[in-house]
Amino acid sequence: MKKINRRQFIGKSALGLGSAFVLAQLPKELFAYASKVEMPIGFQSWSVKDELGKDLTGTLQMMKGYGYSQIEMCSPKGYADIGFGPLAKMKTSDLRKTIADAGFGCISCHFGFGELADDKIDESIEFAKEMGLTQMICSTFWLPKTATLSDYKASADKLNKAAEKIKQAGMHTGFHNHEFEFATLDGQLIYDAMMNRFDPELVKMQFQTEVINLGYKAADYFKKYPGRFISSHLSDWTADKKEVPIGDGIIDWREFFAAAKTGGVQNIFVEMDLPDLKDSAHNIQKMKV
Repeated sequence: MKKINRRQFIGKSALGLGSAFVLAQLPKELFAYASKVEMPIGFQSWSVKDELGKDLTGTLQMMKGYGYSQIEMCSPKGYADIGFGPLAKMKTSDLRKTIADAGFGCISCHFGFGELADDKIDESIEFAKEMGLTQMICSTFWLPKTATLSDYKASADKLNKAAEKIKQAGMHTGFHNHEFEFATLDGQLIYDAMMNRFDPELVKMQFQTEVINLGYKAADYFKKYPGRFISSHLSDWTADKKEVPIGDGIIDWREFFAAAKTGGVQNIFVEMDLPDLKDSAHNIQKMKV
């Protein structure tokens, strides 16, 4: 049978190929185009940290108008010196209520690696409980450029230990990658070394799609490590590494969302510059996968 693209399929259906007999003759794989993205559309608060600090309610209302329904926070106390100072002054209960009153769910939050250390983990868990979180994400280890593969493995062991406490508190632990985890040390990709070191029952991954700029696709990793992911940060890029709204770049989003199910992804959070956030939400809403 001649292949047709999504637009052709939808168009022909609208023109009357909708009888039960005709539909029964179409290959089942065509119906994959008829399902929309099922996960609620979220955004990472880092993208609008300055706006949130100036007008929390107004910024949330703006993002709601764009089509977002989930927000992933950054720990206000841990990120106080890099944009979240105004939110750190709020009571946790007031912050949670303001987010909920704006119509947002907030189940995930980034924490600095230091906030998950032995002397800080209890305080971070308490904040997470007050916020109603179910996912605590380590934003990265922030190791120096001189770090060895052994340093990364040692840090992974520390996060495994923190994750035991987080699990006991009824929440999940995640790890968020940046581009530097996709460098090679001792002939091995740092990301793969970390995947081999993390306890898969304790630490899940939050994949940042920006590494497409280094030639790495999220879909490949979702399939390589099935069930090892909890969420993903979404951004899209051109072939010459310019950020563009989701759906306007080189990432194959149909492939992404199909593989995300295999990876175990539960949440998606767009993390892009403010001008691209509106169009990205709109494009995801109309996306067929």
